[in-house]
Amino acid sequence: MEPATTIRSTIEDYIRKQGYTLQYFADISGVNAGTLSAIIKGTRPIAMAQLDLITQGMNLEEGYFYETYGAECFVESAPHWRRLEPFLQRCAELDKLDCIQRVIQQVTDDRSYISELFEMAEGMLERGQQKAARMLYECVAECEKYQHSERLALCQYRIFTLSLGQNQHDNLRAAVHFEPYINRLDEERQLDAIKDLANTYSALRYWDKLFALADELGHKAEIIQSYTKKKVIKENRITAYPLFVYRAYSNLLKSSACEWREMYNDALEYTNNYASLVKIPNPDDEDMIYINMFNRWAEVNTQLYKLMMGKTEVLPEYLAWIEQNEEETLTGLVKIIEAANKYDLDIDYVISKFDNSINSMLNDRTLSEGYNEQMKNNLYSKLLFELAMYYFKRERYMEGIQKLVTCLSSAIKINNSNDIIQCVALFERYRSFASKEIEDIYYNLMEEVYGYYEIKKNHSYTFV
Repeated sequence: MEPATTIRSTIEDYIRKQGYTLQYFADISGVNAGTLSAIIKGTRPIAMAQLDLITQGMNLEEGYFYETYGAECFVESAPHWRRLEPFLQRCAELDKLDCIQRVIQQVTDDRSYISELFEMAEGMLERGQQKAARMLYECVAECEKYQHSERLALCQYRIFTLSLGQNQHDNLRAAVHFEPYINRLDEERQLDAIKDLANTYSALRYWDKLFALADELGHKAEIIQSYTKKKVIKENRITAYPLFVYRAYSNLLKSSACEWREMYNDALEYTNNYASLVKIPNPDDEDMIYINMFNRWAEVNTQLYKLMMGKTEVLPEYLAWIEQNEEETLTGLVKIIEAANKYDLDIDYVISKFDNSINSMLNDRTLSEGYNEQMKNNLYSKLLFELAMYYFKRERYMEGIQKLVTCLSSAIKINNSNDIIQCVALFERYRSFASKEIEDIYYNLMEEVYGYYEIKKNHSYTFV
């Protein structure tokens, strides 16, 4: 059954109401008069390029007819890939995601399109059309959910990376859902998947899980390296990085896990390991990028772990390194303030030196997607919490309480339950020093927390 108002009837009504001849509308739209006549009579289907020209000729917004076009061409009649592909692509370009969703739900009954939909999703991902790509990946994954296929695993990998955002509960759910699919991927692609999963658990502070994945990453990379006799040319390489990078990164992740568990001697041992693993023969230009990167990390992390072990004499050198490497300011400040709280150091001069940087980071902060942003968001919260602790230890209660409330707000935004609990506990300890304004801010934040957990309680039947 045709919809009450079809595209061709709308075009015909428009031409009649405007008093145009068919030839005149053909001239202003750029569509051949004969083609227009056949479209209106229903003897010729409308191509996407023609639909866009007609829409422009009628002075309508781009994509005006897409919902109707999708229903007419792909829901109420048998779809053809030659017409479906440009439609999906144009919808992605115009962010017409509802149109994509409705159409792909209908066309997947024909399994012959699954391969084409997957390839199209890969192209969309490459062009940065992430939301549209995710819809197609989810469609393919649903159609192949009973298949033990690499394509299904690759879809789940793409969905996992596209799912990562600022909500830690959602990120954990995405990680748990994806993990069983890793071993179905190509062996080399598994390295990147494990790396991404490990980074996610690192941002979530699941240190035992991080350590186990890092161990698996190093083991798999070593096996692949052992049977890869000659250097793989970058253009033919499946992995994002040279193989030696994964073994080195495995040790870097382990050192990070040990650092956060305050096992600094072990962290130093893994740091020495990755410094040794990047000493490869005959490195090319790409290799040198990563060799220099790991060597820098080894140098600064060695200073950092010594500082965290109480060897405060390395602080000036560590500070100098941070000043020369602006991208490491956040991580460095967190660790310096943490060391100050642990060993009762006076670092007012450090906070003063980086005051503009701290305020800039906190004021201009954005909560973006992806595991790198996850880790940054965690570090922002950690920085605020450590600053609050530092001020409380020095009886500068107003400064401390302000930083603590900001930390609580940050933790709520990223749904970090552990930080929320820590902030609430510390606030209650120092509540007597809070001004009326701070009390009101705290009250509103706790109402937000309460509202979130009420929603979560009412949906407790859902599974991770």
